[in-house]
Amino acid sequence: MGITEIIIIVGALAGGFVSGLTGFGTGLTVLPFWLLVTTPTLAAPLVVICSVVGQLQTLPVIWRAIDWRKIWPFLVGGLLGIPVGTAFLVQISIQEFKTLIGLLLVGYCVLMLIRRSVPKIRTQNSWANGLVGLGGGVLGGLAGLSGVLPSVWATLHDWDKEEARSVFQTFNLTILFVAGLSQAMQGLFTRELILLAAFALPGTIIGAWLGKRIYLKISDDRYNRIVLILLFVAGVLLIGTSILS
Repeated sequence: MGITEIIIIVGALAGGFVSGLTGFGTGLTVLPFWLLVTTPTLAAPLVVICSVVGQLQTLPVIWRAIDWRKIWPFLVGGLLGIPVGTAFLVQISIQEFKTLIGLLLVGYCVLMLIRRSVPKIRTQNSWANGLVGLGGGVLGGLAGLSGVLPSVWATLHDWDKEEARSVFQTFNLTILFVAGLSQAMQGLFTRELILLAAFALPGTIIGAWLGKRIYLKISDDRYNRIVLILLFVAGVLLIGTSILS
């Protein structure tokens, strides 16, 4: 086993743990590791494979909280947004886009973390949920950031941790599954990718199991703070990678 395989396993463990704990964040966690030893065309589909496996593993935790009447607008919007984001990909600067999203995330999370209470939206609006899903799909097609907007939207609602996670985990799982099918159709699921997945998946499964165990023991308030901190770190990483790229 060489250094590449070791880094793939370490990244998979970390990504699986974050996904098991929060329901999203695999790509944000693993890419700083995996891009050290492999190319984006291998790392991106590997993220999709591990994300889908990790989220399927933890889906039973929030299955009873899934309300399809609430989630379907997110899903419809997200699926419509994927091709839009892909079309925009060739027209705008990804570096500038990442910087803008990163700054918005950092500013939002700092504001929410220093406030004594997070403002809550107590009414349901299918059109608003659909627009958030559409934005998530666009961001997913554009920069692989499908979970950002649904996660932020969930923190603004009067939802407990299972209800919030059921929304963005179901959304992410669907979007990532569709993205995986698209990547497979484009011929990105190569023999080299399958070999890397053989090293990554055990780490993903173990990490997701550990993260799930902690998730079951924490309070709603602590869960929301963990999600906000993860979004803050994601914002910092987006700004950093846009500057360095």
